[in-house]
Amino acid sequence: MFRLLGTRCSACGSFFFPREDTHCRNPWCQGGELTEVPLSRRGRIWSYTDSRYRPPSPYVSDPELPWEPYALIAVELESERIVVLGQAVPGVTVAGLAVGMEVEVVPGVLHTDAEATWTIWNWRPVEVTA
Repeated sequence: MFRLLGTRCSACGSFFFPREDTHCRNPWCQGGELTEVPLSRRGRIWSYTDSRYRPPSPYVSDPELPWEPYALIAVELESERIVVLGQAVPGVTVAGLAVGMEVEVVPGVLHTDAEATWTIWNWRPVEVTA
């Protein structure tokens, strides 16, 4: 099962993503051991926007192909209550998003060439079943 990995401070219980390996970033914490933890797979949309321009390097895109906008989603994770930013799955636009909507993290591909495949995480709306 695909999960994002973060860290948690043993002293104050704060979660961090991206992971923190040197010290607790909580300014009120005296510091504790930082342990790698899998983060919640689901959360709720905190905010979102669309990217209508081709970002600069190190973002990888083929300049020979037309630019395809994508949605960026800030998600408050279900258990950790931290906000993680990421792209929506291809095909999901801001027209199909709403603050408070439940989403889940899934693997995605940023770019593929003859030498490598660069992977990322994407946010996908959770199907509501009646």
